[in-house]
Amino acid sequence: MDSVGVAAAAPDAGPGPAWQSKCPWGAPSTTSISCSLADVMSEQLAKELQLEEENAAFPEAVAAAEGPYITGENIDTSSDLMLAQMLQMEFDREYDAQLRREEKKINGDSKVSISFENYRKVHPYDSDSSEDEVDWQDTRHDPYRADKPTTTPRRGFIGKGKDITTKHDEVVCGRKNTARMENFAPEFQVGDGIGMDLKLSNQVFNALKQHAYSEERRSARLHEKKEHSTAEKAVDPKTRLLLYKMVNSGMLETITGCISTGKESVVFHAYGGNATEDKVIPAECAIKVFKTTLNEFKNRDKYIKDDYRFKDRFSKLNPRKIIRMWAEKEMHNLTRMQNAGIPCPQVVILKKHVLVMSFIGQDQVPAPKLKDVTLSSEDMKKAYYQILNMMQQLYRECNLVHADLSEYNMLWHDGKVWLIDVSQSVEPTHPHGLEFLFRDCRNVSQFFQKGGVAEALNERELFNAVSGLNITADNEVDFQAEIEALEKMNEDHVQNHGKKLSTFSSDGDPPIYDE
Repeated sequence: MDSVGVAAAAPDAGPGPAWQSKCPWGAPSTTSISCSLADVMSEQLAKELQLEEENAAFPEAVAAAEGPYITGENIDTSSDLMLAQMLQMEFDREYDAQLRREEKKINGDSKVSISFENYRKVHPYDSDSSEDEVDWQDTRHDPYRADKPTTTPRRGFIGKGKDITTKHDEVVCGRKNTARMENFAPEFQVGDGIGMDLKLSNQVFNALKQHAYSEERRSARLHEKKEHSTAEKAVDPKTRLLLYKMVNSGMLETITGCISTGKESVVFHAYGGNATEDKVIPAECAIKVFKTTLNEFKNRDKYIKDDYRFKDRFSKLNPRKIIRMWAEKEMHNLTRMQNAGIPCPQVVILKKHVLVMSFIGQDQVPAPKLKDVTLSSEDMKKAYYQILNMMQQLYRECNLVHADLSEYNMLWHDGKVWLIDVSQSVEPTHPHGLEFLFRDCRNVSQFFQKGGVAEALNERELFNAVSGLNITADNEVDFQAEIEALEKMNEDHVQNHGKKLSTFSSDGDPPIYDE
């Protein structure tokens, strides 16, 4: 008989010794419950086993969960109210989780922390859920977030032997530089370098640091410039206050907008208000606001510092005073021209660096500049003689030289030429007055000669016709040399006698050209 047959026949034997009942080849006394492969792979069975383990481990949580908690079995989806409550509860949970993340982000490792507990949406049936739920983004040990670089001890190295790492290690320095980027200004966007485990070299970090500081200083300068100076098409708070006062006092009805922007000023259009006893306010006004920055006036101080009317008040160290003097100078020059009958804007009022004048144009449309308008040959000839007559009046009656006369500063309105922008105008006895006059004559002569006016004089003839000096020179170089000699003679007289010559020596009054 083989061994298998002995083992099978052993349980059927009668009572015998104990060692015979414990045969190692015998079948087990307890039989295991057999199950199919489908039952083993069933998800429902796995969930039941997991619930049994959780109930055995956390009995309190099971007891707390037994209440009016909304589960998948007791939901009535036909009720709109129930669906709305479910959506609201889900939204409130997401809102509370976002608040907790914000708390963690703001508090960090600080000893003093803030709490958004008063802003949380806690439901009566879910009061403990906000405390029990833990989001992986709230944990300090985030597996998807790189750790901040550890600080190097005072001794300057970590480890021993071959595993030693000094503070000059490339990887350690790179991570430290990435962490130090968080100390830059908030306006300087550095991104999430720590989360990317970015390693910056010292050269790159120093360049970024210098650039961040430069941007911070530049933004501070721009902010200060916007607060204390006029920009291209805007005004600073002080200028805005002056304009508000003009409107509130009734002098101006309304300010419509900007009509012109230049190097030194911004011009706005406005409708005139109520006229006073001593002032007649036109229906349309032009508000000239002089820019309060000296960027455009660095090379223009020669127009004012050598003018005897403002020489004692000139101060290169106070920008606002210079701009106010510039506006005051244009007001006085316009008043002289208006008294002489020269077509120009009428001065209404001057407030610091804001000059209100009459508007040359109609219905908010300014009169075109002479360079932008297309005139017939007759109108061009008429405009030339008008300008020649105005230059002579300006020199003889107003005792002024425009100093910036060109087709850009002459307007064509109602069939005649109007002169504008006389803030830089000086008297002929200015140290550079004759040079400015010769430059004006060159601009006027070249413009009308290109415009086809056959009667237009050249610059030397026009200079003699306006000034009456009758300088005889064969070429332009000798002509300008004689002009400089006359200016030097006048300057020497000022230094010796303390006053300017009333007029230059001439052979009589300059001739008046008329059409």
